[in-house]
Order: sequence, then C-alpha cells, then structure tokens
Amino acid sequence: MTALHTATVWPHSLIPLGDRALTIDLPPVDGVASSRDLIRCLDARLRDETPPGVTALVPAIRTLTVHYDPVATTLDALQRAIRATLAQLEIGAEPDVPTIVIPVCYGGEYGPDLDEVAAAHHTSADAIIAAHAAGEYTVVMIGFLPGFPYLEGLVESLHTPRRPAPRTAVPAGSIGIGGSSTGVYPFTSPGGWHLIGRTPRALFSPRHDPPSLLRAGDRVTFQPISPTEFRSMLETP
Repeated sequence: MTALHTATVWPHSLIPLGDRALTIDLPPVDGVASSRDLIRCLDARLRDETPPGVTALVPAIRTLTVHYDPVATTLDALQRAIRATLAQLEIGAEPDVPTIVIPVCYGGEYGPDLDEVAAAHHTSADAIIAAHAAGEYTVVMIGFLPGFPYLEGLVESLHTPRRPAPRTAVPAGSIGIGGSSTGVYPFTSPGGWHLIGRTPRALFSPRHDPPSLLRAGDRVTFQPISPTEFRSMLETP
C-alpha cells in the first residue's frame, strides 16, 4: 500500500468487550476522507503486523473489533500496541480491487416493495431499477447475519426509510434498501428493509472458503436479469 500521508489518529476510544475482545472506535480525522479509510488502513496494518495474541479482526463502519487470546496477551499490552499503531498510521490509497457483479431480478415476486419505493419517490419502477443498477457500491461491513453486506454508494434519490413493521421472513438473496444503505439478505430471516429484487447468487456458504462471497472493502455492482435467468442461475448455499 502506498502511503498518502501519516496521521496521528485522535480522538479514538478503546472499548473492552469482555476478556477476549476490544473495539476501536474511530471518528473521522481531519485530513482523512472518512472513518472507512481509517478502518481500512488500520485493519491492513494490524493484519500485516499482528500484535501477539490477536486471533481475529472485525471491521465495521466506524469501528474495528480486535479479538484476542487472554492467555497469550493482556488487555493493557494490546491497548499499548494499538495506540502505538494509531500514533503513526499510514493512510494509503484505496486498493484497486475487482468489481463483483451480482445479478438481480427486480420487482414482482422477487422485489415486492419495488412499486412502493417508486411511489414514495414519485417515479416509476423502471427508474428505480435503472438508478439502483447504475450504482457502484463499496462493502463497508459484514454484519447482522453472516455474509450480510452493508453497501455504501446508494444515490440519495433512492434513500428510503425502513418499513414501519419488519417482515418475519425475508427470502434469502433479497436485495433491500434501508435508509441510505442497500444490502443483500444471505439467509431467510426477519428484516425491515424495503425489498426491490433478489439475486440467485449465494452470499454465504459454509462449504466455501472463505464462506462469505463479500468482505469489507469489496466493490459491487448489480446487473438486472429476467425471472427465467434467475431460475437458471440459482445457487445452493
């Protein structure tokens, strides 16, 4: 990673989570575009120079959670190592990663809220599909469910509040809009986002390595497909 500049990251908070993890809370820093840049660079640095005892790193929208073995290290030692890293963190350019194309069948039985979203924005279903499929998105975190990507990059004209009452069973592969984010439900689960389509791709499978199709930092685009194409492309997790 080529460094654009080196920053002393302050303010920040190190929040213990029991005796096996701590969360690093990183608000935006002057001269850095977003908290996501800080999380991305800190995650990469700690993976390259992993402090003793660290067992896993979990990036989120403005936090990075560090899991550790309390037999191999102590909370104080880990906090010192993290503060030393944050004191001289290289803020590098975002890496050029391949774009992952996710096919989507929009509307109808696959996107039962598409017409409602169109009505809320005083436009047509076709316009919603075109705007959503034209977007270029970044995975800012995986959460809520294993493999569920929170995608940044939804155009403001598609921002839509969550449904007043969540569904008890959202079908696996459903593409939803919740506020300023869009995402994909990897499993059948409860959910309160407006559903505009569904993908035949499996977002998470314990048979795959890695099991999640997407990870934080990946770039995503959506490609409209027909119901016939959906059925022919349907993957089994």
